[in-house]
Amino acid sequence: MTTAADSIRILVATDSHVGYNERDHIRGDDSWKSFHEVMSLAKERDIDMVLLGGDLFHENKPSRKSMYQVMRSLRMYCLGDKPCELEILSDMSENFHGAFNHANYQDPDINVSIPVFSIHGNHDDPSGEGHYAALDLLQMSGLVNYFGRTPESDNIQIKPVLLQKGNTKLALYGMSNVRDERLFRTFRDGKVKFFQPGTQKEDWFNLMTVHQNHHAYTETGYLPENFLPGFLDLVVWGHEHECIIDPKLNPEMHFQVMQPGSSVATSLMPGEAEPKHVAIVTVTGRDFKVEPIRLKSVRPFAMKEIVLSDDKEIKKLAKKDNHRAELTRHLTAVVDKLIEQAINEWREIQDDEYAEEDVPKPLIRLRVEYSAPDGGKFDCENPQRFSNRFVEKVANVNDVIQFYRKKASATRKTATGADMPEESVLAQLTIDSVRIEKLVRQFLEAQSLTILPQNSFGDAVSQFVDKDDKYAMQSFVQESLKDQVQHLMGVDEVEEEAFMTLVDQHRTDLEAKFAAGELKQAKKKGKVKAKPDLWDDDIDGRWEDQPGAMIFSDDGGPAEDGDGASVVAAPKGRGKAAAAPRKAAAPAKKAAPAKGGRGKKKVVEEESEEEDEDVPMLDDDEEEESQLFTQPSLPTRPTKKAAPPKPASAPAKRAAAAPRAPARGSKAAAAKSQTKLDFSQPTFSQPKASVNGTKKQVHELSDDEIDNDDDDAFEPAPSTATLRSTRSKR
Repeated sequence: MTTAADSIRILVATDSHVGYNERDHIRGDDSWKSFHEVMSLAKERDIDMVLLGGDLFHENKPSRKSMYQVMRSLRMYCLGDKPCELEILSDMSENFHGAFNHANYQDPDINVSIPVFSIHGNHDDPSGEGHYAALDLLQMSGLVNYFGRTPESDNIQIKPVLLQKGNTKLALYGMSNVRDERLFRTFRDGKVKFFQPGTQKEDWFNLMTVHQNHHAYTETGYLPENFLPGFLDLVVWGHEHECIIDPKLNPEMHFQVMQPGSSVATSLMPGEAEPKHVAIVTVTGRDFKVEPIRLKSVRPFAMKEIVLSDDKEIKKLAKKDNHRAELTRHLTAVVDKLIEQAINEWREIQDDEYAEEDVPKPLIRLRVEYSAPDGGKFDCENPQRFSNRFVEKVANVNDVIQFYRKKASATRKTATGADMPEESVLAQLTIDSVRIEKLVRQFLEAQSLTILPQNSFGDAVSQFVDKDDKYAMQSFVQESLKDQVQHLMGVDEVEEEAFMTLVDQHRTDLEAKFAAGELKQAKKKGKVKAKPDLWDDDIDGRWEDQPGAMIFSDDGGPAEDGDGASVVAAPKGRGKAAAAPRKAAAPAKKAAPAKGGRGKKKVVEEESEEEDEDVPMLDDDEEEESQLFTQPSLPTRPTKKAAPPKPASAPAKRAAAAPRAPARGSKAAAAKSQTKLDFSQPTFSQPKASVNGTKKQVHELSDDEIDNDDDDAFEPAPSTATLRSTRSKR
């Protein structure tokens, strides 16, 4: 017999998008108000935990206001003296990373009554120096349990958080957002592994949350449901904003899928017009039930689509002159009805009394298809001018109406002769409702690119906009031109007539390789900052690829190795020093301690022996093995042998030779050289050269610097999966 003590009550929500449109004086507070309502429900309904399915924030660098409002809500409703009855049976260090690698409600210094578990989405993903996400800050402050990270997008291992309350056992799986095309390829190549509890496997309720495209917008730009394992019981799907709160059974995989949708409308689309809900999922044993809860603080939204030619009275206007005023009156009446409808729906769901001034201005969207019959034309008013008629009535005063024609040409000619998308197409491409790659593709489809690959171009623009990498476009153009030149230089004889054909063919090949995932991002050139001590390439990504790692010169471009004298001293950490002295390779023999693993991890393992044993975990492909669900060795690169001494590289020669310029008698050159030495890196000794240039004094590295720089020697041996991945890349 089951009781309330055996039931786990989970409040499920996704896509809060706190911070969306926060500069708007009307809609700026909508996102955090709806999130505040969600968290208040957690305390009112006395639930056990909250599960967030990604995109808690609208931006990966949320404003102080957004962070403040989220932390306020979490502190108000999740902290308290009420004891949390959930018991964690798995190794917490496998799921929660950072200095505090355990669940917040098990921290003796924090009183957490309702724990919040969250994955990241495509809006609040990790980025920048340190590769931190906004969720990392919330986890460090003890407010959120951030799990489901995907440090290697081409080799994903998903291990659950094992929770128990009474006789109910819950295996909570999470997979944060990965670029859809790449994730599709990773699943297709069999490089995604799911782990299951090794004991009492049939007694666990398996719940998973993901944040990916649910529908096939492109051939590989989504996550098919049948890619997920069949042992799952319920999948909570984030990223899609349409609310489909009632679970639907997948007849092939035999699990159910719930799509809570967003709690705030971020685009004026039909899916956003559906009523917004969250749900309480009650798990008892292997059974569950869902209780939908409609959100009341969401701004009302009404949408309608009409075809002018379908209305007999309006159709007659197409052949009349000067009918704009009459058509505008008809459309105004339609909008007025939508406003009344939206406000009435909001009133119906309110329980408490409210003042008339508390009624929010609704969001209204009227889509009008204005293709006229043969021989006629509809004279429509400017969309923005029409929308401004409702300034005191609606929240979106600039885009109430949207005109479009289905039979219109997709492109138009500009004054310079360039092909551009039709204005009606541009009107539908808003920043809030379309990805950057799609926006770029709409423009480039009307053009004829000869040298630059189109899909790589869109990816570079996305890096520039989404990741704040202001040199992404410059690097992309330079690398594309360099690649084309190298390709043409490798051809023996090129006829003048076939020259452009070769260029176009190579561009097509590059686009095909990029689409197939074979074209890797070009390695950024120039100097990089010293890698932080806690940075791990295997977990956080390559340090050299981060926008914040590059050192830029005074002219705004990436600094070359020959600029200044900083190339002489090797920075500490595992970041590679440009033009390091020849003796740096000698102490590489110290790689022997790698067999024992890192010192810190050894301490953790010794301490864990004194604690209670964790539940054994099994890989779904190797069920016969009794593999413990403990902290695995991190995949690393094999230790390299010491390389034979090589001559100093060209950048090092230029840096060493720079001080000889004053000896040639040019005072201006001497002053310029002195300026470089004073401002580049004054704390390090500079290379000295005699007047005749025959003797040089080279700054040699100490043993400590060499040991720190060769930190890879102390990493555990790579796993078999990582070695296979490395061979496939070669």
